[in-house]
Amino acid sequence: MITDKLLQILPEKVRTRIEPYAEALELMSEVRDPKVAASLGPSSVRGLLLQRGKQGVPTKIPARHEAYFDWTYPSDHAEMLELYRRAKQNQWDGDTWLDWSTHVDPENPEVAIIPDNFLNFEKLEGYMGVRMTPRERAKVRSDVCAWQLSQFLHGEQGALFAAAQVTEAVQFFDGKLYGATQVVDEARHVEVFHRYLDTKLQKLYQINDNLFVIIDALMSDSRWDMKFLGMQIMVEGLALGAFGTLYRLTEEPLLKELLKNVIRDEARHVHYGVLALREHFQNHISERERREREDWSFEVALLMRNRFLAYEIYEERFEGLITRAQWRDVVSTSPGLEEFRHVMFSRLVPNLREIGLLSDRIKPHYDRVGLSKYFGGRSADQISAEDMISELDQKRAETPAGLRAANA
Repeated sequence: MITDKLLQILPEKVRTRIEPYAEALELMSEVRDPKVAASLGPSSVRGLLLQRGKQGVPTKIPARHEAYFDWTYPSDHAEMLELYRRAKQNQWDGDTWLDWSTHVDPENPEVAIIPDNFLNFEKLEGYMGVRMTPRERAKVRSDVCAWQLSQFLHGEQGALFAAAQVTEAVQFFDGKLYGATQVVDEARHVEVFHRYLDTKLQKLYQINDNLFVIIDALMSDSRWDMKFLGMQIMVEGLALGAFGTLYRLTEEPLLKELLKNVIRDEARHVHYGVLALREHFQNHISERERREREDWSFEVALLMRNRFLAYEIYEERFEGLITRAQWRDVVSTSPGLEEFRHVMFSRLVPNLREIGLLSDRIKPHYDRVGLSKYFGGRSADQISAEDMISELDQKRAETPAGLRAANA
C-alpha cells in the first residue's frame, strides 16, 4: 500500500498521477468481508482502476439473470398491486408539468441554486491561501450543483436498466406490473435531469468512479434480489436523501419543482423494494444468504457515505492548487454534504431494518460508526411521498439560517 507519507515525498506530477490509483487500492482494501470483496472486486477494477465510465465511449456491461415467467397471471401481492394503481394515476409529463421557460442563472445569489455555505469555502480558501471573490464562489457552487445533478442523471440511467432487469426477474406478478411503471419513471427522470443540465446549467460531469462500480456490480450480478437490494434500497435510498437535501436547500424554482416530482416517484420505488425484499428475505433465502446480504449492505453503505468526494470538480478546478487530501477534508467537512449524509442514512437504515437486514448481529457495527440513532426511523412503507415532502418543507421553514444562510 502506498502511504500518504510516501506520496508526499514524490514529485508533484508523479504524485498527481499515482494518488488516484493509491486511493482506489485503499478503497478496495477497506472491504473486509471476502464475499463482498468477491462481489465488488471485478467492478472495482473496471471502475476505479480502468475508469471505464470515463473513456468517452459507451460501456458494455455483461448482464446475467433469469427471466421469471408465470403463465397463470396470478394476483399475488396486494400491496404491490396498490402501488401499481398509484403509479398509473401519478404519472407526469416532464414537457408539460415543468415550466422550462423559467430563466435559470446558477450564479445569481438572489436565487441561489445551492447556498453559499453548502461547501466549506473557508477551509478551501485556507488551503489555497487566497480569498475567493463572490463570483468565483458562485461558479464553484454552480459546478457543485452540476456535479450532483450529473451523478443523479447517471444513477437514473443505471436505475432505468436495473428496473427493466428486475421486472423480468422478480417473482411476483403484481411486482412485474408495478416494475413496468418504474421503468417509465426512470426514463422520465433521465429525460428531465438531462434537459436541466443541458439547457439550464449547460454542463455535464462524467460519472463518479464509485457510482460506476456500484452500477456495474448490480447490472452484472445474476441474482435478482441483489439487484433489488442494491438499486431499490441502497442507490434509490441514497437518491431520496440527496434529492430531499437539494429540494430543501435550493431557491431555484424550476429545480425545486423538478425534484418534488422525482421525490414522489422515488418514494414509490423504495416502497416497492421494501415490499419485495421483506417477503423474499423472510421466506425464500437461507440464513447464510441473509447474512451475506446483511454484510454487503453495511459495507456498501459505508463506501457510499465516505467515497463520493467530487474529485471530478477537484481535477477540473483545484488540482495543482491544493492536494487531493486537502480536497477530501474540504468535502468531508462541508455542511451541505454532511446534511446529505444524514438524510441518506435516515432513509436507508429503517428500510434495512424492515427487510430483515438489521439483526442483533450487525447492529453493533452500525452503532460503532454512529448510525444507531436511525434504527427506529420510519421505513418506506410507513411514510408517503407527500409526508416526506411536507417534512422537508417544514424543516426548511424552521431553518431560515444555517445551511440557508445568505450568500455572502
